[in-house]
This record gives sequence, structure tokens and C-alpha cells, in this order.
Amino acid sequence: MSQAKTLTPQELRRVLDHIATRQHAARNRAMLLITHWSGMRVGEVAALRVSDVLDPQGCVRNEIRLDAEQTKGKHARVVFVNEKLRKEIARYVEQRSPTNQDQKLFYTQKRMREGFTANTLCQHFHHLYRAAGIEGASSHSGRRSFATAMASQGVGVRVLMRALGHRNISSTILYVDASDDMLRRAVELV
Repeated sequence: MSQAKTLTPQELRRVLDHIATRQHAARNRAMLLITHWSGMRVGEVAALRVSDVLDPQGCVRNEIRLDAEQTKGKHARVVFVNEKLRKEIARYVEQRSPTNQDQKLFYTQKRMREGFTANTLCQHFHHLYRAAGIEGASSHSGRRSFATAMASQGVGVRVLMRALGHRNISSTILYVDASDDMLRRAVELV
């Protein structure tokens, strides 16, 4: 099986434009951007509770602390949230107005209280990408795009490893695509 497609900024914009025309646009936009701007796994996004992202005063946290039960490897980790993602989450939360801090952050029509499962969110992302005409993209595309964008800015592999929640650098290396622009910049260093 091939790796998930790494999206260009133009392709991400195309998906976001498609999402804007559909039902549940704020929810879908926030979920997608969490994967692209924080590198969270789709299962981690599905497991998010309101209290994971909002402090007791209702402000979006700078760091999301994931319990071991919320992560793939059953190892608790911290996800750092940049300013633009905090604004996106705040916009979504403002529209949704959650009343219970323990409920899932992202609802589904059929499972309002329990929200998405990792599997249903995987399928949901697959349909969003396909409907936007992005071939080869999957629920893992956000993580790969996040890692590649950071690497293209010169972020070291150890920092990437921590940002992705990996425990082994060899796993992290598989996430980074070497684009033509990255290669052009690299050869100019010589």
C-alpha cells in the first residue's frame, strides 16, 4: 500500500474550499486543520474531548495533553497548538457552544454524544479528499503534510519525532517527502 499523499498549500486550499460549501463546514474544517497544523493522528482527533482543548475559562489551550488511551502507542503526549490553529478551534467551539466538558469535541449526526470513532473519521476524511478531487489523500495526509512542511523549514528530525509522537526516528523519516523546492534549496547550500 502506498503512503498517503502530502498536500501542497494549493491542494489544502482546494479541500477547504470544498468543505466551505458543505454541511458541517466548521467542524470539518477544524478537524482537517488539526491534522495539518498539529500533526495529530486521526484517532487522536476523534478521541478529543472538549476539556482537552479548552481550559476551565473556555479558552483554547496552547498545549493539548493526550492521555495514553487517546494515542496510538498508548503513550501520553503533548501536542503544541500554534496561534492559527487556536483561532480555528475557537471559531468552531464558538459556533458549537459545547455544554459538557467531558463530551467529544467533534460530533456526528448519528452519535452526537460519542462523536467520531477513529474508523468513521478515517472514512470521513477519505470522502472529503475524494470529493475535493485530491487523489491519493487519506486520513494520514495531514500528518505527512505537517511533517514535510516542518522539515522544509529546517526543523530537525528529533523535533519532528517529538511533534509527531513517535518513539523512533526511523518512523519519523517515513513521513517527510523531499519536494523539488526542498532539493533546490539544499543544493544551494553547497
